[in-house]
Amino acid sequence: QVQLAESGGGLAQPGGSLRLSCAASGFTFSRYGMSWARQAPGKGLEWVSGIYSDGSVKYDADSVKGRFTISRDNAKSTVYLQLNSLKPEDTAVYYCNAVNVLTNGNYWGQGTQVTVSS
Repeated sequence: QVQLAESGGGLAQPGGSLRLSCAASGFTFSRYGMSWARQAPGKGLEWVSGIYSDGSVKYDADSVKGRFTISRDNAKSTVYLQLNSLKPEDTAVYYCNAVNVLTNGNYWGQGTQVTVSS
């Protein structure tokens, strides 16, 4: 029932851009904070960016600050991650996460691969 479906990953050149989407269903999207995390080859999961349920507050990891932008459209139950000025070290599987601290809801998507290479 609950589903977080990431899309938009692919191959990009250094300095290029991609736009990731995460379409949610099966829960009340507007009550959940949303975030993106990534896992690079041979490394652990790294938190990337988060946004409050109402979109009023955003947080970014230092590694992506100024380059990535998280946003959400509650009417479409979708969260986005705009990736600009991509670097090879951004290569990773990117995961969408939904959290509601009041209900202990915590959901993850299946991930979408981003590869940055010339």
